[in-house]
Amino acid sequence: MLILNDELMAEAAASLCRAEPRFQPVLARHGMPALRAMTPGFASLLHIVTEQFLSLKAAHAIWLRLEEGLRPVTPEAVLACPHERLMALGLSGAKARSFHGIAGEFVRCPDLCESLLAGDDEETRKILLALPGVGPWTADIYMLACLQRPDIWPWGDLALRHAAGDLLQLGGPPDHRQMRQVGEAFRPWRSVAARLLWSHYRGMRGLEQAT
Repeated sequence: MLILNDELMAEAAASLCRAEPRFQPVLARHGMPALRAMTPGFASLLHIVTEQFLSLKAAHAIWLRLEEGLRPVTPEAVLACPHERLMALGLSGAKARSFHGIAGEFVRCPDLCESLLAGDDEETRKILLALPGVGPWTADIYMLACLQRPDIWPWGDLALRHAAGDLLQLGGPPDHRQMRQVGEAFRPWRSVAARLLWSHYRGMRGLEQAT
């Protein structure tokens, strides 16, 4: 099973630039995208759940409060923290319930992290989607950022859709069906294509590139 690293990222970016020349100016302007690797495991999964439907800035502020309030972020600490306390730290009611549900699954299945690492993409996605509050976006971001899988395409990501619409001159952000079709051209390096598009999005918005 391939796991992205800096060497593979460079190989994949070169291949994508040959297949889609519009990636070339993105790479020239912003450089090689960062891997931005997150440590696989329970805390990172909850971090990604926290980011659902929020700006990265808002989610980061909430996550800092959660880290401070739970210390450490373990399944046992989450289960011991009442819903009301999780909501006071910034979570919605739905996300607080997801935190408890996910924590319960990690307690019931101590080998869950290993199962996520060992499965192929479809097996891992199936395990993630069975967890409370984990939808396609959360599963894809976990596989892309925590497991460094090379061919993950988070088609529901709003920034990715805006970037694809602009860079590929699609006349606006593609809908979910169109976004899945767009990704087919970037196999087997869709994770790297996503990173290049996120770099383009940050450039569009005048934001600093991720490190």
